[in-house]
Amino acid sequence: MLSPEDNALLTRVGPGTPMGRFMREYWVPALLSTELPEPGCDPVRVLLLGERLIAFRDRQGRVGLMPHHCPHRGASLFYGRNEGDGLRCVYHGWKFAVDGRCLDMPNEPPESDFKHKLKARAYPTVEKAGIVWAYLGPRPTPPPLPELEALTLPEGEVQPVVSQTACNWLQAMEGSIDTSHAGFLHMGAIAPEEVTPDTFLYWMVKDRAPRYEVVDTEYGVMYGAWRPAKPGYNYWRIANFLFPFFTQMPEGVLGSHLFLGARVPMDDEHTLYFTLARRRRRQTGVLERQAIEGESPKYPMVKNPQLPNGTGWYDRFRTVASAENDYQIDRALQRSGESYTGIPTLPAQDQAVTESMGPIYDRSQEHLAVSDVAVIRVRRRLLQALRAYLEEGKTPPGLDHPEVYRVRSGSVLLPEGADWIAATAAQRLVPAGDGR
Repeated sequence: MLSPEDNALLTRVGPGTPMGRFMREYWVPALLSTELPEPGCDPVRVLLLGERLIAFRDRQGRVGLMPHHCPHRGASLFYGRNEGDGLRCVYHGWKFAVDGRCLDMPNEPPESDFKHKLKARAYPTVEKAGIVWAYLGPRPTPPPLPELEALTLPEGEVQPVVSQTACNWLQAMEGSIDTSHAGFLHMGAIAPEEVTPDTFLYWMVKDRAPRYEVVDTEYGVMYGAWRPAKPGYNYWRIANFLFPFFTQMPEGVLGSHLFLGARVPMDDEHTLYFTLARRRRRQTGVLERQAIEGESPKYPMVKNPQLPNGTGWYDRFRTVASAENDYQIDRALQRSGESYTGIPTLPAQDQAVTESMGPIYDRSQEHLAVSDVAVIRVRRRLLQALRAYLEEGKTPPGLDHPEVYRVRSGSVLLPEGADWIAATAAQRLVPAGDGR
């Protein structure tokens, strides 16, 4: 459990809050590049860390991101004219470049030099892996992007996907570092006898109570959850939490699996879940993958249908399944045993349980168990780093050392008694300069 004070410390992310200041030190995924499909396209409302921003692409293809209030008298720049070299407020015609420079003040007399003295607040942006990343922090020169493997690969090799969750970022993220829930929420209807023996899925559903090892790292926290496998071996699922909100889940074969998640707060009660996964599997084929990982017709669908994006602050990447329709739960299917939850897709299952906790769950009401050891460690690591930042002025972890993010997650078989950290180093660590 967390005290109400610590819970508020970790969950509140608006401007000026402790966690809001901490997160702003890092590069933050803001929107997909495809949301600004061409130079001069329509501006987009972006709600990020409690700030209402407007994104636009100028005729050179550069992305601007600035507060939606025009610095003149506060009219929203969402209604502005994208004129190629800048965004012009329609109230009085003031025009701003992507870096915030005022290019034109047509309602001022010709002899006025006020436009040269005014600069709108504009946040640096960079596009990588199909995502527009923004730096909202205080440094005049932003830190380097983290060297996450998904960001080192050639453009087009990874697929970005986004969905919105109507709850706080922390409870959404904690689901990604809670490996034991997969054996119930997602695979509870799968019996061992229905799965090909000696596969990852078989060992998971045969033993739904893994044992845990958790360690602090330079980038955050790494955990391994193991179960008995074939004689003389254990099945390990190794995953990572990376500051400030990244996760790497343990699906797939360690060393070839690539999946990165980022639970990015829109505000205190809404979260965008950015994911990056490789477009092409590194396994040689479907049959080989099935022989290693296993499969079941009862495994839930992964794709989660979405509503078309609108123009409102909360109208991006909303899912069809929602609290309003009980996440499309099928009680007859649940009773039949063909589905553990009756909720049709894996993301909707996660969404249902995390949103059902409320916008911000009161963690002082929890009763944590041994299976929550990774969640407990991540919370502790966040609090320690946040307090060191606030009280001692320490640089947030990983910020100036992007190379520490060159790690992988995934599943692997190890001999009983093996040192799981040393034995997996070659598969877990991404070599410098590896841009496969």
